[in-house]
Amino acid sequence: MHTVEACIINEELAYGCSGCSTAVEANTLAQMPLILAGNDFIKKKYLGRMTEAPLKCAYGVSEAGAGSDVAAIKTRAAKKGNEYVLNGSKLWITNGGVAQDDDGNDGGWYFVLAVTDPDAPVGKRMTGFVVDANTPGISVGAKLVNMGQRCSDTRPLFFDNVVIPEENVLGAEGAGFKVAMGAFDNTRPPVAAGAVGVARRAMDEAYKYSQERNSMGVPIFDHQSVAFMLADMATGIEASRLLIYKSGYEIDSGRSNTMFASMAKVFAAEHCNKVTMHKQVEYWRRWWSVDGYHAKLRVCEWTFFSYFERSMTSKRLILNCCF
Repeated sequence: MHTVEACIINEELAYGCSGCSTAVEANTLAQMPLILAGNDFIKKKYLGRMTEAPLKCAYGVSEAGAGSDVAAIKTRAAKKGNEYVLNGSKLWITNGGVAQDDDGNDGGWYFVLAVTDPDAPVGKRMTGFVVDANTPGISVGAKLVNMGQRCSDTRPLFFDNVVIPEENVLGAEGAGFKVAMGAFDNTRPPVAAGAVGVARRAMDEAYKYSQERNSMGVPIFDHQSVAFMLADMATGIEASRLLIYKSGYEIDSGRSNTMFASMAKVFAAEHCNKVTMHKQVEYWRRWWSVDGYHAKLRVCEWTFFSYFERSMTSKRLILNCCF
């Protein structure tokens, strides 16, 4: 599937439920390092599973002290003969719990980034591994209660002397940072499309409410100030979508889209914030904070897009490097 097609699908999924779209897109994020750096054996063994059964996998990079600052990760993988022994923990891992098979069978798996040479420069310090989720020594923490996207399974992972065969190294030892970051060029456009889906849903709900709510004898939509808010919502949504399609088209054409992908993520996420938090709250006033109202759900959902796949500030740092 092309990236542009994935963007179209993810926008529609997020329109209905951004938590579901996140669970689906997290599978893509975990698979991307294998697509980019895995050999034929790895691809057939682990990507093949994903087409044979409805499985989940997870991207294990973030830690308690290493979110956008990936270079700060502490999880270690020490080589012992033809194997690596993994120790450490990961945090905020989407699909962390659902990637495991309760029966202990071959099921889901994790992409894990770990330090293999702590004395090397950042670009050669880490190695990427694909790790079977049911490997002895892996434990999964309690499901974190997110402010929004409650159906998305987000948990900590713990690794206690987890043995990984050497054949499960992605690329080469020391190439993990490049592999992990390269995945984002492919997955940021669909994630940004999710922000468009949430913003579009919020705008549709705001428009419907503006037709139902009367003020001064007329629907509030008939007041120019309210109509202008809707105009701003629609304009930003269309602009976000076109920037997302541009970033997807570039990577589908075999060209680097790093700059456009970061632009799309920043612009779409921040416009989603404006639509859900700023403008929709102005529409609904006190009702936005009441349980059961769609406005509250949209406000809770937008926050995810501001930090998933690194923060807005890190995206701007990437953009500065592209000039």
